[in-house]
Amino acid sequence: MTHQNDYTFADEIVEKGLAAIPELMRVLINNAMQIERSKYLQAEQYERTKDRKGHSNGFKPKTVKTRMGEITFAVPQVREGGFYPSALEKGLRSERALTITLAEMYVQGVSTRKVKAITEQLCGVEVSAEQVSQATAQLDEVLQEWRERPLGEIQYLYMDARYEKVREAGQVRDAPVLVATGITPQGERQVLGVSVSLSEHETHSTRDASQWKAFFKSLKARGMNGVKLVISDDHEGLGAARRAILGSVPWQRCQFHLQQNAGAYLPKQAMRAEVAADIRALFNAPDRRTAEEFLQADIQKYARSAPRLSAWMEENLAEGFTVFDFPLEHRRMIRTTNSLERANKEIRRLTRVVGVFPNEASCLRLVSALLMEISEEWQIGKHFCTSKSLNC
Repeated sequence: MTHQNDYTFADEIVEKGLAAIPELMRVLINNAMQIERSKYLQAEQYERTKDRKGHSNGFKPKTVKTRMGEITFAVPQVREGGFYPSALEKGLRSERALTITLAEMYVQGVSTRKVKAITEQLCGVEVSAEQVSQATAQLDEVLQEWRERPLGEIQYLYMDARYEKVREAGQVRDAPVLVATGITPQGERQVLGVSVSLSEHETHSTRDASQWKAFFKSLKARGMNGVKLVISDDHEGLGAARRAILGSVPWQRCQFHLQQNAGAYLPKQAMRAEVAADIRALFNAPDRRTAEEFLQADIQKYARSAPRLSAWMEENLAEGFTVFDFPLEHRRMIRTTNSLERANKEIRRLTRVVGVFPNEASCLRLVSALLMEISEEWQIGKHFCTSKSLNC
């Protein structure tokens, strides 16, 4: 696949992307202002030169309302006065152009060359590759701190995986992107973590299994506890990792994906609507006993007309019944991974524009920024239950 250098953004994609990058805007403008102060003083911070025109005097916070919400910048001060960074004012006047261009740059992996050109164009300050790399490192530090933040009690744990194209050593490879979300005892949804990893020395299946295992371990190491149910699809490697790390925790296989999977075992497509209705009926049963009765009836029903489907039903559908062991008020939200799928949809809206990420770090950077924003929106949004506790 040929690497693309330029991308055209639809307004819809840009609008979604803007919500993910206020931290990036803050970091870049802060760095541009520091560079401008150094040029004004003709000396770097703590540097002694005969050409120095004044002295640094720390920073003063300034909160600015932008179309992405309030952003607090650190405005550099000069002890002798007479200095105010034009980078901030230029950046704010050109906010629309800045944020759109940053969105374009961001999904390309925060290219040093691209950021350098944007900063010079919009802020009027020439910056070096080293200075831009420093700004990128600061952003990565913020995202890493979020990914490694302490966790607490999580009652319902959702897991999902997708693959993104990543260029490595001249080859385009599929990088597994693992995402975990959860619901606290207070009914609050959170994005718990994300992992992106490539390994040269493992097969596809062993790589997935080892990454899932490491992912589960990282969540526990950060303090995740109290899990009562794991909800996921039947991803390769996930089952073994889940049993190894959370062996005593029940598993609910996503009912939506189970129903979709049934289509692969139909002898003719004309049966699709009927089979889908039968599967929905057993998943919507009032209790496990009734669901199991429906399942046995379906196995017998399709034993002759669709033997592969019948065998698949017997082997797989009961994995979607764990939800019947939980409160009726919770079942709608824990029977599928649909809430996590919606987060994945937001990720796809931007990653599809990238096509191929230039490296693993750029993929992790973009996905982390989007998930961090989604998690913040969840925390101030509607909770899982209307009461103060999941014991509703």
